[in-house]
Amino acid sequence: MREIFPGIFTWSHFSQEKQIEFNGWCIPSKEGSIIIDPPQCPESTLDEIDQFGDVKSIILTNKDHVRRAEEFAGRFRAPILIHQADAPLVSVRIGGLFKQGDELPGGLEPWRINDAKSPGECVLLHRAAGALIVGDALIGKPAGQLNLLPAAKYADVAKAREGIRFLLKLAFDAVLVGDGTPIVKGGRKAVEEFLARG
Repeated sequence: MREIFPGIFTWSHFSQEKQIEFNGWCIPSKEGSIIIDPPQCPESTLDEIDQFGDVKSIILTNKDHVRRAEEFAGRFRAPILIHQADAPLVSVRIGGLFKQGDELPGGLEPWRINDAKSPGECVLLHRAAGALIVGDALIGKPAGQLNLLPAAKYADVAKAREGIRFLLKLAFDAVLVGDGTPIVKGGRKAVEEFLARG
């Protein structure tokens, strides 16, 4: 696990099936560590998370990022949180629901993305860090760029692309993607470039 951004730690697992890195996030806070979209990891990563103290919650950005959340919930005895619109679409035990406008543990703010591949797709704004943690709303592939998932994942890819424009209303510079290569500096510009490619 490495500190990719002050106070934000990450680890990755390469998906042979998808041919892309799956990234998980750990944000230690006064109220306990927050885990986001946890992919597979070695035991040493779990031990590192233990060193931060208790885990407060495990947050999922969408229904397809359950990944190893159930194992993490058992190991750390922490609830799994997900947007209320995606909750009926997962089979894991959910410990709490959220919606846009709620404040999540660690001061994270969930913002739902319209016309994404699932109804509860969210980005999580870490306002203090100026960082946006993104599930499947955008992926970091190729490195240094942001893109959508393949068009077949969306009911209407043009609407999905337009749904991303909302992000420019938020204050951030880092875009920490769940899939692909995160953009630690210049993330806002990368979103603008994505939209300009039309």
